[in-house]
Amino acid sequence: MKLLIVGNKSRNKHLVDLSEELIKLKIDVKVIIDTDFIDKTLNLNFRDKLKKKNRRKELIKIFNPDLVLLDRISTIGEFFIERKIPLFVLLRGNFWEEVKLVKEKENKTKLETVSIYRNEKLADHIFSASTGIITISEYLKEEVKKRYPTKDVNVIYADGRKISEWMKKEEKNFHHPCVGLVQGFDIWGKTKELETLECVMKNLPHVTFYLAGDGTYRDKVIPRLEKFENFIWLQNLDYPEKIIQFLSSIDIFLLLSGLEGLGQSIIEAMIMKKPVIASNVGGIPEIVKDGETGFLVNKGDSEKITFLINELISNSNLKEKIISNAEKNVHNFSWSSIAIELIKIFEKHRLNNDS
Repeated sequence: MKLLIVGNKSRNKHLVDLSEELIKLKIDVKVIIDTDFIDKTLNLNFRDKLKKKNRRKELIKIFNPDLVLLDRISTIGEFFIERKIPLFVLLRGNFWEEVKLVKEKENKTKLETVSIYRNEKLADHIFSASTGIITISEYLKEEVKKRYPTKDVNVIYADGRKISEWMKKEEKNFHHPCVGLVQGFDIWGKTKELETLECVMKNLPHVTFYLAGDGTYRDKVIPRLEKFENFIWLQNLDYPEKIIQFLSSIDIFLLLSGLEGLGQSIIEAMIMKKPVIASNVGGIPEIVKDGETGFLVNKGDSEKITFLINELISNSNLKEKIISNAEKNVHNFSWSSIAIELIKIFEKHRLNNDS
């Protein structure tokens, strides 16, 4: 079987890690970054367009995949659909809810409005024409089925990590006790939950809160949080090295979000043996079993967050129990386990085609 994996630059390392495990299982795999083969939006450079077009043709001529795994909604998906190459879409987030949140943004430019329309149309074409959709949570599977009830949808918790790389590193000079957060600020519906942190920090002046991340809405969030002496913003950290060091240094991991497909930072915190407190949204309850592998909190519930942080700081037995329980599930997020599950889906497709 020849498998082509297509993704964006930011996820290339993860896709290469996955490909290495698939190769061990005798799958011929090639990983590409989609922007190396497609035009930028509204690109009028004829030479560039011709160059990308020739690259796509050369890709098919040389590699000629039996299957394509598309890790993002991208116009290159239409290229494979036109050539009738079986296409599986790996869905990591709630595309439709994210689009809704972007539409609600105030003062959108005309270009942004056109871009939203094009992305919706592109996504519908790719979802509809794809051979199958693979979601990273049951929550996302339900979202797909609402819109494409006859579509073949499989769930794999395919937000994997090379667990051997996520080992404790030399700690940063943090003030303890401390809580760490890792998240971006590009979608307001997700970022807005960080406002809850104001009440939490006010109630816990003896705890230092470290936030790593950046994005479009930094100016709506960071100035408010920086009014507190027990808050430190570290901006973006290099991934994965500095994130591993960050997680090595904190006592508790906190994720406050209004929308998550699964929550990759939670998986990383669990691998790094940190107790997790996270928003009860999206696919998060599928990896955080409340009171067992971590703790879930409803949106805006600063009182419960405050209580749980105090409990984890003062009760070492509770902290160790949560860490131990979470550690038992970590193997589910190894690329080797994910590779095996992917092959099962691809083999099922091949058998259905042969029969």
